[in-house]
Amino acid sequence: MKNKNFLVLVRHGQSEWNAKNLFTGWKDPDLTSDGTKEAINAGSLIKQKDIQFSMMFTSALKRAQITGQIILNNIKQTDIKIEKNQALNERDYGDLSGLNKDDARKKWGEEQVHIWRRSYDVPPPGGESLKDTAERVLPYFNNFILPKIMQGKNILVAAHGNSLRSLVMQLDNLSKEEVIALEIPTGAPIIYSFEGNEKPTFKENLFE
Repeated sequence: MKNKNFLVLVRHGQSEWNAKNLFTGWKDPDLTSDGTKEAINAGSLIKQKDIQFSMMFTSALKRAQITGQIILNNIKQTDIKIEKNQALNERDYGDLSGLNKDDARKKWGEEQVHIWRRSYDVPPPGGESLKDTAERVLPYFNNFILPKIMQGKNILVAAHGNSLRSLVMQLDNLSKEEVIALEIPTGAPIIYSFEGNEKPTFKENLFE
């Protein structure tokens, strides 16, 4: 692993609102005990890869920050620089935030809620579409994270389902149809290998 460098993406462990089937978005619930275990397991999986990180990037939301910190504790790399930025936040669900998903279906109809959740460019009221999310995530990645990877640094990103979807869309060159079907499990690391180019040469999902 010494001749390559790595980008490791991890979706935060299960949050309290994940467990309650609530739309979360930019709301800031904590991890559940299961979410903490998922983060510990993610750290154990990453530790087996023997990657020395230069930096960790995370969102402005504590479920991602705590997940990242648990991972760093597990791999004994707590002295690296940590950059927190809301550009990596989860998709903003607007008026759906805090609502039970079943209650939202009763209020707006199953078809409409499905469109908001699974279309690429139709946002819920007051919120963001996946396209909107990508339009803030990708410039941040391309301007602040990718250059460090190109410098040969290993980077850890602890973020959210939809912000990570945006990154995977670019890294894997996915279509709009492919990215909306993509599921990223909580606490499951995705490792990309780079060899001097902006496109990764290898990808490994540690949840398969």
